[in-house]
Amino acid sequence: MPEKKLRVEFMAMTPDALSLIYAAFRQCYHAGFVADMWPKLLSGEIDPQVQADFVSKTMESGHDSPIEHVSMTFAVEGISRACSHQIVRHRIASYSQQSQRYVAENDMEFIVPPAIAKIPEAKERFERFMAEVQSAYGDLRQILIDNGRKSKANEDARFVLPQAAETKIVITMNCRSLNHFFNLRCCQRAQWEVRDLADALLKVCKEKLPAIFANGGARCQQLGYCPESPKFACGKYPTREKN
Repeated sequence: MPEKKLRVEFMAMTPDALSLIYAAFRQCYHAGFVADMWPKLLSGEIDPQVQADFVSKTMESGHDSPIEHVSMTFAVEGISRACSHQIVRHRIASYSQQSQRYVAENDMEFIVPPAIAKIPEAKERFERFMAEVQSAYGDLRQILIDNGRKSKANEDARFVLPQAAETKIVITMNCRSLNHFFNLRCCQRAQWEVRDLADALLKVCKEKLPAIFANGGARCQQLGYCPESPKFACGKYPTREKN
């Protein structure tokens, strides 16, 4: 029953992502039909750096809806169910999560919060409880199997599993949804685990599509002030009232 660490793997992105976003932006301001320039974009006749500069400058104006045309997909493991419950609240996205009905937790991996991990007695009690949960899960699952639940034993035994239980998930979001995710979840006020995930995803996004994500992150970094009220501000930036 080992402790599990975060792992993020990039899986896929909409093909010709930068050119597609550039074309979508251009259609908003171009009298012609952008499909006619598409072959030039794909061939590199229109310099990719020119495309990137145009996209970045247009986004600075606040116009960002065309970036919805490109999506990115990631595989994530080493997060808790507590973390995944926060992720799936971001609605313009697609998720495929490991099922506790079909995957038996016979050797449950789990996430230990750093605040608990750094206190020996807290970590010892936490891990002892994880062992107790594992034992209860195994006992209940076997009792259910012995009493006829068979392949459905998992779906009832899982009710004792904790939010610390590790889960795996595939996430697909369009670029606008990703930026919104980073605005909220890279914030210092975000819960530590989902913030760690957001930071890891943002690092990949900056590498794959810098024209879109170079300035990605917490909203305060883009605004130059904290959009929260003084009561909730972390202090890194002045609040709107003081700006």
